[in-house]
Amino acid sequence: MFKKSILLTFIISMLVSVNVNANDEVNVYSYRQPFLVKPLFDLFTQNTGTKVNVIFAKKGMAERLAREGKYSPADVLLTTDISRLIELHERNLLQAFDSSTINDAVPNQYRAQDNTWFALTTRVRNIYSSKRLGNININYEDLADKKYLGRICTRSGKHPYNVALVASMIAEHGEEQTLTWLKKMKANLARKPQGSDRAQVQAIHQNLCDISLGNSYYFGKMLNDDKQKVWAQAVNINFPNQDNRGAHVNISGMALAKYSPNKKNAQALMEFLVSKPAQQLYAETNMEYPVRTDVKPSKLVASWGKFTADKLSLVTVARHRKTALKLIDKALFDI
Repeated sequence: MFKKSILLTFIISMLVSVNVNANDEVNVYSYRQPFLVKPLFDLFTQNTGTKVNVIFAKKGMAERLAREGKYSPADVLLTTDISRLIELHERNLLQAFDSSTINDAVPNQYRAQDNTWFALTTRVRNIYSSKRLGNININYEDLADKKYLGRICTRSGKHPYNVALVASMIAEHGEEQTLTWLKKMKANLARKPQGSDRAQVQAIHQNLCDISLGNSYYFGKMLNDDKQKVWAQAVNINFPNQDNRGAHVNISGMALAKYSPNKKNAQALMEFLVSKPAQQLYAETNMEYPVRTDVKPSKLVASWGKFTADKLSLVTVARHRKTALKLIDKALFDI
């Protein structure tokens, strides 16, 4: 009887141990590429002992979460821009997370008013110009100027990065003026919208155009790529609207999944991702600007110079997202 009691105690202790270990984890659904976030997760595991399981995807996160419903294993969601965060929010796939640690680290304009999503990094929607043009002072509005007829390249107007820019233009100028701007910019295109942000810089290098739109971090990536370095060396990176409202800024962000099964660990991971060490590592790895104002960008990014960012809240930008898509269609921008 005594031996059976010892055996039963041993089995129970083993089961408890297994359950504790099984729960000592956090599950992440991520649009961010593996090499960008793995160093952060490795450091988190090293510091806490909590294992980070990651599922990477190029698209379809909202659809997957909706399909899984309350049985979803997802805890933390990482996205690449404000549009995808808003999609998750609108489909009621997030839950609020009130953390003084995160609120102190992330400026108000870069987080949801209801604490359902938060920025991790920021990036500028820059205007790249050929070095053939010398140093120029250019604003987003200037892309509609006739002097750039046949000289502009861009990716699809419906790409989330451009949709967010158009939404910011609506917030600044209203629908009518933004539609006129879109039509005039379309008339200035050197070719049909296509490819990625980097492909536009390549086109400038190939003398296909002189001006392009592109996110700031791509400049750093091209400079660090042996094959693409020559593209980057053919352009200047410009921070638009420095004499008025400032350059449009987008974000990469995070959110807590609605049915998070490991909520405590998820909250710990999210707070870690806005800590100074994580923000510095993120900045060095991906050439983005830290969302924390007390963490400096990488030396390469800092070398591009200081800039003034648009103070417009991303919540306001997101509010004009659907209208932006309608105006892009109305202007026949991608045709």
